[in-house]
Amino acid sequence: MDSNKLRSELENRLKSPNRSFIFDRKKDELRVENKETGKGITVSLPPIIAKWEEKKEKAIDEVVYYIEQGLQAMNGQVQLAGKEKRIFPVIRSTSFPTENSEGTALLFDEHTAETRIYYALDLEKTYRLIDQQLLEKEGWEFEQVREIALFNVRSLSTSMKSDTVAGNVFYFLNQNDGYDASRILNESFLKEMKNRLSGDMAVAVPHQDVLIIADIKNDTGYDILAQMTMSFFASGRVPITALSFLYENDELEPIFILGKNKRKGE
Repeated sequence: MDSNKLRSELENRLKSPNRSFIFDRKKDELRVENKETGKGITVSLPPIIAKWEEKKEKAIDEVVYYIEQGLQAMNGQVQLAGKEKRIFPVIRSTSFPTENSEGTALLFDEHTAETRIYYALDLEKTYRLIDQQLLEKEGWEFEQVREIALFNVRSLSTSMKSDTVAGNVFYFLNQNDGYDASRILNESFLKEMKNRLSGDMAVAVPHQDVLIIADIKNDTGYDILAQMTMSFFASGRVPITALSFLYENDELEPIFILGKNKRKGE
């Protein structure tokens, strides 16, 4: 599978009289737009190809479903009032746009040197990022959205699976609810994990659908974490960052792996 084959497959499965396709060869991205509204969804092809290597047609099925649901959500009318329990924070990379396709500013907060916090209204099968226009239409303040979202993320399950490799314990949170990475904003959860672990605590959010917490007992653990995070980052539908973070003094600091058995936090 290469970009041209994937592009052709997606266009064939998503074709509709009211849709147009725009391919950015330089960025290797495909945008699917509604011809009438100009609203659309842009997907990066390399992560989908990486996922296809493992899941084959299922990887394409997932992307098609994601795009279909997203386009439907864009064409529908949404409101915040009465849906407070469906407002959540989502983690994105610092390269993620700060405006939607119509040029309206999205609500976001800076998080780390690698990540930002955006805010979304959950629509069950998909979600819509909250923008300034929707906020003004509802007569809400940004702080109101922020407080509700951070409260709601604390209500999400923090059940994890674990795996021990070379004496290091890796915990994986993967509920597939679209907000796995968002659990990194649950401060009480991070503090609880810090108290449980005996080694250095590292945290990673390589893509939207996973949160990794590592109990690093030796230098090899950092190399394993770096390889693991890169692998998840490459296969994620919504990649965030291939860097991990040290959790110390209630703060997240990026870890830079300099080479085998070496690490550095900034």
